[in-house]
Amino acid sequence: MSNPSSAQSSAGATPAESSKASTPAASSSKKADDEIEKLLNREASAFQREVEVERILKAFKLNAYDILDLDVSATPEEIKKKYRQLSLFIHPDKTPHARAPEAFDILKKAESELSDKNKREELDAVINQARITILKSLNLPTSTADNDYKLREIGEPSFRIRVRAKAKDMLIEEEVRRRKAIKMNLANEGLEARKKDEEVAARKRKAEDEKVWEDTREQRVDSWRTFANNNSRKKKKQKVALLG
Repeated sequence: MSNPSSAQSSAGATPAESSKASTPAASSSKKADDEIEKLLNREASAFQREVEVERILKAFKLNAYDILDLDVSATPEEIKKKYRQLSLFIHPDKTPHARAPEAFDILKKAESELSDKNKREELDAVINQARITILKSLNLPTSTADNDYKLREIGEPSFRIRVRAKAKDMLIEEEVRRRKAIKMNLANEGLEARKKDEEVAARKRKAEDEKVWEDTREQRVDSWRTFANNNSRKKKKQKVALLG
């Protein structure tokens, strides 16, 4: 009669024992999978950061909404929240992109402009004017809401894209005018500066001439006395000659 224990031993390990034996290998495999997943996530995150840096660098610099990827209707709270998200996401300390510092500065400037009440109102006025222009070109009332079905039926490009394109043209024209005005002001300032320099130089020359005139006064007096004395002697000689 066979011994049950010896039979069990000869038959091999039980399922539970087999499971225990395979646990370290399974755990090692899962750990390796987790490491690979983490690595892939880091690479995906780094890629997304670089993509966002490129988007900011390519955004239209005169429109802060484009840089922050926000709608004109964004509230001050939404602007601050979006800025915080993007600034952390593309921060140069976290992004290997060589131009991340430049994108970070552009982002900061855009947030500053939208946080400035006067600057935002100026930008909003241009965008609103672009919206009105597009609506008129479509023979639609300027009071037409953005969600009006007529705007959904205009086809491609969409109404939103048309407004952004028109606003871009208008902002460029305004910037060109601004730069011309600055250039003209600088030219006028340069002309005024040259006039002032010429006036200063003229006064300086006059002062120098007066000083020379004053310094040579004695010399002129002596020359006149010498001339007068010589002329007096000549007259006396002529008189003596006539008498003789």
